[in-house]
Amino acid sequence: MTGSDSGDTSPTLDAVARLAGVSRATASRAVNGGSRVSPRAQKAVDEAVHRLGYTPNQAARSLVTRRTQSIALVVPEPDERVFSDPFFARTVHIVTRELSDHDYQVVLLLAGSGDDQEARMLRFLRNRQVDGAIVVSHHRGDSLPDHLATLGLPSAFIGRPWCNTDRLSWVDTDNISGGLKAAQVLLDRGCQRIATIAGPEDMTVGVDRLLGWKQAMQSEGRPTDAVAYGDFTEEGGALACRQLLDKHPDLDGIVIASDLMAVGALRVLAAADRHVPDDVAITGADDLGVAERTDPPLTTLRSPLSDMAAEAVALLLGQLDAGSTAPRRVVFAPDLVRRASA
Repeated sequence: MTGSDSGDTSPTLDAVARLAGVSRATASRAVNGGSRVSPRAQKAVDEAVHRLGYTPNQAARSLVTRRTQSIALVVPEPDERVFSDPFFARTVHIVTRELSDHDYQVVLLLAGSGDDQEARMLRFLRNRQVDGAIVVSHHRGDSLPDHLATLGLPSAFIGRPWCNTDRLSWVDTDNISGGLKAAQVLLDRGCQRIATIAGPEDMTVGVDRLLGWKQAMQSEGRPTDAVAYGDFTEEGGALACRQLLDKHPDLDGIVIASDLMAVGALRVLAAADRHVPDDVAITGADDLGVAERTDPPLTTLRSPLSDMAAEAVALLLGQLDAGSTAPRRVVFAPDLVRRASA
């Protein structure tokens, strides 16, 4: 049997119903996940679908389940940043892979600068054109946490949001501990003047890694004035490194809040004839494929991004399966990876 009255190679729902020995309405409910289907009928329909190779119509499925089978991956960053930073590339890959295993597709929403972009994105989410949202790279000025908490749209954040942390589910790395660990490496090495290139002041990851560095410095009675800020890009790291060298020419160690910024810092140090690690030891953070390719390779903090992204998907799917659930927070510990730069 071809499963089609007209000889078409695409099987129809009518063919599934005939082969299963049930009505078309029962077949539709069974195929699209509806209720009021007996176990016997469900089994018969499942077997018919398998034999015929039938693919259910997504529009019909949505009418029954009231789901789009789509999840928004929201990245409040400019396009050029998203497509040049390995953090975002890895996150998109993992989230897409995890959701595809559960028959969900990903809708990528980039909400960079501009109120118009954010307004369009919020309208999209408010209209429930997706079943839920995963948000990556949240900034202090973003209104997403407020809107998602109010909408009640199932969601999960990768990285702790600034607000509504008690109403939203999120996963994060213990970045305070990470900043402290990185600074301790340079203290143990014997560095006397340790600076830091911190991340953006409007992101919790930047603030937390800076706080960890400060705690390590203060515990040893060291000054905490040698701070420059970057934007997690190579150029941002280069600019911050130049500022540090101008203000603190005696520095012999730098804790850097991302590997991409460390690449920029390495370039500036080389131009200033400051050898790494003999003259200046440095550490990075993230370990997403950049650190092992620098010269010298970077000692860095490995954030468990794969685990974080998979856990964010699990938190979101838990909300969808349960209908509603209490917000959950999961924090992972970073690992220190020792290489030649420190």
